[in-house]
Amino acid sequence: MSTNALVQKVWNFCNTLRDDGVGYGDYLEQLTYLLFLKMANEYTKPPYFRDTHIPAEYNWESLIDKNGAELEVQYVHILTELGKQPGMIGQIFFKAQNKIQDPAKLYRLIQLINAETWIGLDADVKGDIYEGLLEKNAEDTKSGAGQYFTPRALIKAMVECVRPQPMKTIADPSCGTGGFFLAAYDYLAKQDLDREQLQFLKYQTFHGWEIVASTARLCLMNLFLHNIGDLNSEPPIERNDSLIGLPSQRFDYVLANPPFGKKSSTTFTNEEGEQEKEVLTYQRQDFWTTTSNKQLNFLQHIRSLLKIDGKATVVLPDNVLFEGGAGETVRKRLLQNTDLHTILRLPTGIFYAQGVKANVLFFDNKPASKDHWTREVWVYDYRTNVKHTLKTNPLRLEHLQNFIQCYNPENRHQRQETERFRKFTYEDIIARDKTSLDIFWLKDNSLSDLDNLPNPDELAADIVENLEAALMNFRSVIKQLV
Repeated sequence: MSTNALVQKVWNFCNTLRDDGVGYGDYLEQLTYLLFLKMANEYTKPPYFRDTHIPAEYNWESLIDKNGAELEVQYVHILTELGKQPGMIGQIFFKAQNKIQDPAKLYRLIQLINAETWIGLDADVKGDIYEGLLEKNAEDTKSGAGQYFTPRALIKAMVECVRPQPMKTIADPSCGTGGFFLAAYDYLAKQDLDREQLQFLKYQTFHGWEIVASTARLCLMNLFLHNIGDLNSEPPIERNDSLIGLPSQRFDYVLANPPFGKKSSTTFTNEEGEQEKEVLTYQRQDFWTTTSNKQLNFLQHIRSLLKIDGKATVVLPDNVLFEGGAGETVRKRLLQNTDLHTILRLPTGIFYAQGVKANVLFFDNKPASKDHWTREVWVYDYRTNVKHTLKTNPLRLEHLQNFIQCYNPENRHQRQETERFRKFTYEDIIARDKTSLDIFWLKDNSLSDLDNLPNPDELAADIVENLEAALMNFRSVIKQLV
């Protein structure tokens, strides 16, 4: 059975469960638990004979011979007990709950998974199946899952530009479902690696943080299916807020797309028993400035995660490029203390969150110096007169090939200016109002070419996108006022 057919087969069952109120995200979580149990069981058989450290009373075979209420009780018992186990097992089953209330449908799902031999599939096939399910989950915009899913074409382009090397460490402080790790793994795995390099790639290369427990669970499963780590190794993901506390380790590369939203906040219950939100700031000695702006905090944190010669590529919204106050301070220090050499301006319509205007920043960390490290910033405008939509014209890797070519990964010091690719000196930028990095120069044809208006359906889609973006911004304001 082809990968796409298997994805569709597994996913189709969700339509049945939705009638019982089981959403895409909940279904994917249940799949994660059951797939993990099934594959762990397969590893105990020939030719592997592995000790998975899953007690017999909680393993896959304890499920498949049960049905009805007995099956439901056993499943809940497994979820509860495995959540107490150490290592990757405990992390995947952390606070796990059964969301399938109909034992008959739980039985059908177990039989569906039991019909396949998952370990026998190549890592690429297993990984593609799970990635396909994650993307389908991200398409459910009402669930908000899309915020944890960065377009894979964009991630691959970023990795191709950075070109991570073997025996180097890679971090992501907001790793979501693990997209950056998988792209880096695929890039490195295609190289001619020796045994030591392969072991390092599997067990020591990656380290991530994810604050949302359910997303961390999906990430761990995604990595496991792609042959990163194993059942008995320490999980490469920490389930906490990466912004809290000074880094205990520095990394060669940081690849990241921090969560959307400007303000960091925490929810607490007041004396009247009502929930309130409090703006959260991080008092970090290694930060250049204290701010409640989540994006600026992540940018400062990413720099602090880098080794002295480390490299970073990070997706950030437009406000980071032009906002005054703390934003201006961070930009000046970034230009001073790192070599911020490239900015990719992204179009709207490529993220599952509507109306997002974002950029990719590429910078290399440097040692302390009285002189500024940034000499010139190259800006590639892939926004002006570029139109993407998730359904009719989704972003694909070939759309970014011209950027990769202009970036010139083999030797970025030998670049050539083009219509979309321009360089700006440090002196040019520091002279701009608030040291703004929001730089553009191309003429927007949509503002003047009235004879070539888009089709009515495209105009309607644009209007809907802009309205949804405005509503998202209004909700953000309301949350800060409440």
